[in-house]
Amino acid sequence: MARRPTIKEVSKLAGVSFKTVSRVLNNERNVSDETRRRVEQAVAQLNFRPSLAARALAGRKSFQIGLLYDNPSAYYVYHLLAGAQARCAVHGHRLLSQPVDCTSGTLVSDATALIDETHLDGVIISPPVTESVALLDALDQRGLPYVRVEPGIQPERGRWVTIDDDAAARELTKHLIGQGHRAIGFIGGPESHVSSRERLAGYRVALEQAGIAFDPALVVRGDYSLSSGRVAARSLLARDSRPSAIFAANDDMAAGALATAHAMGIDVPDALSIAGFDDSDLAAAVWPPLTTVRQPVRELAAAAAELLLGSDVKETRLTLAVELVVRASTGPAPGET
Repeated sequence: MARRPTIKEVSKLAGVSFKTVSRVLNNERNVSDETRRRVEQAVAQLNFRPSLAARALAGRKSFQIGLLYDNPSAYYVYHLLAGAQARCAVHGHRLLSQPVDCTSGTLVSDATALIDETHLDGVIISPPVTESVALLDALDQRGLPYVRVEPGIQPERGRWVTIDDDAAARELTKHLIGQGHRAIGFIGGPESHVSSRERLAGYRVALEQAGIAFDPALVVRGDYSLSSGRVAARSLLARDSRPSAIFAANDDMAAGALATAHAMGIDVPDALSIAGFDDSDLAAAVWPPLTTVRQPVRELAAAAAELLLGSDVKETRLTLAVELVVRASTGPAPGET
């Protein structure tokens, strides 16, 4: 088995002290560009990989960041982890991810066990975990740095990155209204999720601004899963006066609604328009592909990691832009040209 190169060998090849090598590896600022270039060149030439354990002993840091999540969407979780991991790698940190159950009475103990046992340097919290006041209190008591992705509650508390769910839902609903739809069903996520409530609020505001009366019978709830979208859509489409469009609060539920429409022999988009939220891989894979709101999940996670680890970051709270993506699942309301 090949012997691992040491930091002293890197310092010798670069012509600098091993302390300087350490400063470069830790992304410290008090290093000249030329010195940094020589060290990075020596690291690459020797294929040197610093030991996290050694760095931790030297600096009393673990060089590990945690990410807590509770989300049924595989797309969302994948891009959340990918975005955070890529940014952590830039800063020489490892990412430890941990699924948790927000409905469990052990949420706080499960999360703090991970933190205490691995000596994390900080933690990224994703929704709906972000909405646990008990967890936020526990993190504050430990003095552990954290950043929330889509904080949901208590925006005055700590650092966070987010999108404007209300405005995004408003824009998508206005798009459907602009195509002549007046009876627009809404499939929401769990009422306990702030993002779900904000998307419903945006939908209602868009209706109000267009002079369309809000009909609570056109609102049903799912749990952000595809199967719940199927059930919710069947409830809406079984009505005597069914909606001409359905807006689901995520793509998984929209795909479920699309499957139900196909099963019931309802043509999409000629007889029924369906739209989602997220722009997941599923949105482009189903037929017809879904009109949706592109939520920058990977960018949100990367920004959260940067807020946690970046030494030059001045902002503490960021709101990232979303984009309306119009595809073939939506069209003019029946009777409209």
